[in-house]
Amino acid sequence: MTAVGLVTRPVRVALLVGSARDGRLAPDVAGWFARVAARRDDLVLDVVDVAEHLLPASLDEADPRAAALRPRLAGAEAYVIVVPEYNRSVPGPLKTLIDSFQTEWEAKPVGFVGYGLGMAGGVRAIEHLRQIFAEFHCVGMKDVVTFPRVLEHYDAEGRFAADADGAEAAAKLMLDQLTWWATALREAKAARPYGT
Repeated sequence: MTAVGLVTRPVRVALLVGSARDGRLAPDVAGWFARVAARRDDLVLDVVDVAEHLLPASLDEADPRAAALRPRLAGAEAYVIVVPEYNRSVPGPLKTLIDSFQTEWEAKPVGFVGYGLGMAGGVRAIEHLRQIFAEFHCVGMKDVVTFPRVLEHYDAEGRFAADADGAEAAAKLMLDQLTWWATALREAKAARPYGT
């Protein structure tokens, strides 16, 4: 319910799984995040796995793979990026996917879930993504979810984030911000299209 008592439709959030490497941990981290997000009734997730949508380095917008993905990204009202930190930055296939689209990202909120083998926990990759998405006039969420020393977040049975109370609280805070911004921008764009 909004302040005036009207029911608002759930925010459409695209969850980008940002690694395509063999042996990647991104599906585990994204799966955990998707389970946390699924408890909410104010958003619906569409999971977009970079490994399933490898796009050409030419950034050819007519490429059939880009054309097939375009409606899903354009239809999203917000994004959450699950990103590992590779050499202090973002994975190449994720950057190619981002660069393959323009207006699809424009004036939407973006949240970040980072992880890494070291203590930085993906923060440097997240900071690069903030700069990249600022180019599209996106609103990057201040609060993020990070998993430093990501391998320590697996339990003895190999389940990810078995003890993740702090991470769940961080995810809730970030999603509260993300849905607020998405709803505010939805209403603003309904009153006046962005860029006019």
